[in-house]
Amino acid sequence: MAAPGTSSTSAPASRPRGASPAHRLDGIPPTIFTQMSALALRTGAVNLGQGFPDVDGPASSRARVARAVEEGANQYAPGTGVPALRRAVAEHQRRHYGIDLDPDTQVCATTGATEGIAAALLGLVDPGDEVVVLEPYYDSYVAMIQMAGGVRRPVTLRAPDYRLDVAELRAAVTARTRFVLLNSPHNPTGTVLGPEELQAVADVAIEHDLVVITDEVYEHLVYDDAVHTPISTLPGMAERTLSLSSVGKSWSFTGWKVGWATGPSYLVEAVLNAKQWLTFTSGSPLQPAVAQALDEEADFPLALARDLQGRRDLLCEGLGAAGLPARVPQGTYFASVDVEHLGWEDSTAFCRALPERAGVVAIPLRGFYPDSDAGRHLVRFAFCKTVQVIEDGLARLAAADLTA
Repeated sequence: MAAPGTSSTSAPASRPRGASPAHRLDGIPPTIFTQMSALALRTGAVNLGQGFPDVDGPASSRARVARAVEEGANQYAPGTGVPALRRAVAEHQRRHYGIDLDPDTQVCATTGATEGIAAALLGLVDPGDEVVVLEPYYDSYVAMIQMAGGVRRPVTLRAPDYRLDVAELRAAVTARTRFVLLNSPHNPTGTVLGPEELQAVADVAIEHDLVVITDEVYEHLVYDDAVHTPISTLPGMAERTLSLSSVGKSWSFTGWKVGWATGPSYLVEAVLNAKQWLTFTSGSPLQPAVAQALDEEADFPLALARDLQGRRDLLCEGLGAAGLPARVPQGTYFASVDVEHLGWEDSTAFCRALPERAGVVAIPLRGFYPDSDAGRHLVRFAFCKTVQVIEDGLARLAAADLTA
């Protein structure tokens, strides 16, 4: 027993009533990326799972961070983002897509696209509002729709083609639907929505007066003849589309966690209204560097995409040779494999065994399909790693017994 006036460091016999997770988190597991990356570290396996590159982005942008620190950019930045970043984002949208934005009212910096998604949903979705969303989902979608009190209305992209079923899209909309949460280029399938698919989403949004929240973080990472078209550029969509992106993927700065929301001022303001109670502001010395990357390293994503296309082909060919035929993605830096023929109960069992079997970590996609069984045996591999890492992982897979 602790002496009078002191506190005990021993654990209490039972948790206080307030120590249990809030019910708004019921059913939301820890992110699979954290779990699998920890497994890679623990086992020393080659990490072909989590989507972060092995090589950093432009040296000039990294140097700009150091200069910003020395110049005194170390205190709070404006909540909307520093003016140079907002101007650079507006110019990026104009240069690539012909979208004209007021950088003072139609652009807001976010702490990565993940915070952008959270702030958009918390700032716009009321309890009971329905959100149409493409399944499989990037896992933060499920968590944030639930935290906002929204109701998911899934439209499933099914293997092997992962294309949008327009009839299913129309059937998902009810009188309580208020939003479409779109992701193209799509993680984890690699699908890039084409003109007819985008027009179908636009038609539904206009017909039912819906707001579209679109996650475009992989906007520049498209391959072969695929083209990314922002849905906000379609007739009637600019006034009802909130677009989210970031410097993380296309400029290989995932750890900087600087993104942006763009669109009509009333939608951007909703993001800012929620963001101010999340992070308040985003990394001050990083924002000038992101502005520099957008303005002065504008060609970096194109070169990165060309390089990634070669690594995509290397990975997909190697997976096929190892008995894991992959669908060749149009965008992102992920390829999906169906492992049902190997006899595993599901992709989670396969991925948990893979580090011991082959010394490789991948991501099970079953958790990305919470509303259907379509992803039960799907596994995602990443090709944003170096050629040496990919070849090492493929050699390990080819030498391993992958059957259950």
